[in-house]
Amino acid sequence: MEKILVVDDEESMREVLSIMLERTGYAVSSVASGEEALERLNKEIFDLVITDLRMPGVDGIEVLKAAKSASPETVVLVITAFASAESAVEAMKQGAYDYLTKPFQIDEVQLIIRNALEKRRLTTENRLLKREIAGQFSFSQLVGQSEAMQKVFDLVRRVANSKSNVLICGESGTGKELVARAIHYNSARSAMPFVAVNCSAVPETLLESELFGHMKGSFTGAMSNKVGLFEVANGGTIFLDEVGDTPPAIQAKLLRVIQEREFRRIGGSQDIKVDVRIVAATNKDLERAVAEGSFRRDLYYRLDVIPIHLPPLRMRVGDIPLLVNHFLERFAKESGKPAPTLSQEAMRVLLEQEWRGNVRELENLIERVVAFSTGGIVTEEEMRTWLHRPVSPTSKSILPLELTDDGVDLESLISRIEKDLLLQALERSKWVKKNAARLLRLNTRSFRYRLEKYAIKGGRD
Repeated sequence: MEKILVVDDEESMREVLSIMLERTGYAVSSVASGEEALERLNKEIFDLVITDLRMPGVDGIEVLKAAKSASPETVVLVITAFASAESAVEAMKQGAYDYLTKPFQIDEVQLIIRNALEKRRLTTENRLLKREIAGQFSFSQLVGQSEAMQKVFDLVRRVANSKSNVLICGESGTGKELVARAIHYNSARSAMPFVAVNCSAVPETLLESELFGHMKGSFTGAMSNKVGLFEVANGGTIFLDEVGDTPPAIQAKLLRVIQEREFRRIGGSQDIKVDVRIVAATNKDLERAVAEGSFRRDLYYRLDVIPIHLPPLRMRVGDIPLLVNHFLERFAKESGKPAPTLSQEAMRVLLEQEWRGNVRELENLIERVVAFSTGGIVTEEEMRTWLHRPVSPTSKSILPLELTDDGVDLESLISRIEKDLLLQALERSKWVKKNAARLLRLNTRSFRYRLEKYAIKGGRD
């Protein structure tokens, strides 16, 4: 239910607008002055603010500025009985959605409000779409014919429409996020948001704000109100990846969200109710973490209502040819070139690997094969080269020793070199991230940032 704040020093106007909006189904609050409006805007986030322009003390323009400063996505509608071109221009310049002159028709106001709120919804959906654009989230993206994966697919189908929380366990790179997306998009919540957050990739100091939001001025750098991801995911699903890495303070807040279906923003004074299904994932042994005291026992039991265990790739070797063909077709299509074919010997090389990075490691390898292949058949020798000795960043095939007359795409070249070195470091360190970072003389945070930049997943901490 959208929240609307009505600001007008005329009691009759507040009553008319409040009654009209409440009958339409909105949650309406009303105040009689600009000063009261500023107080409310510091405590709450509204979807829409309707404010009179001329009021004693704090006027409508100040209310407009405060609303947009506290929450840029809040839509503001300005109304006045003393219209002028200058005031209209000023209101629109400050970010007002529209400017109405009293007296006005109720039908006209209702239409403008509907359009304004629809604009806000579209803005939110567009932001979510951008978060999703890089990922494939349909059930068909789960690839595998092995008995182990068929059991996973069957379980996903059976629990998709359940309201219970799900805990997905498995090594890095086994496809935990794909399973989480499959659960969401095959559930009754599929039309609502799917919001993913990597708990290990967000610094501890920012994770609480990211999940639960904050109010303006609640800490240094909080320049405006921020809606947290739990609120964004309302009605849908939130995917907490690497939940085992959450610090104790966040674990306590997660427990409250699960138990009470409510939370409070940092610096906030009001509880916010949400209806969110939680799908969590971890590559850690949470039972051991509970025994060691690093993870709350009560939170573990709340998350582990429906456990799903993803097998490592070495336990489902028969799926490797299917995955290879899937990735060959995908990366060839993305690069606009024909997909190479693997010889039987080259495929056998892949079947014999240990795959510590699991499906993600295989995916990265096939992307490299497609990127540097000239088409045709990939031989055993070539595959072993790609697998154990990726193209050196000093070879002519990647880094030209001389600048040709046609020039070179420097950004693309540097990106290819950087990604190739990251993969080499991971492979040489058996996909142990801290060791790979050491090989590249990078600290852990810088190394993680580069992995995120190139969407390289998998490995162990």
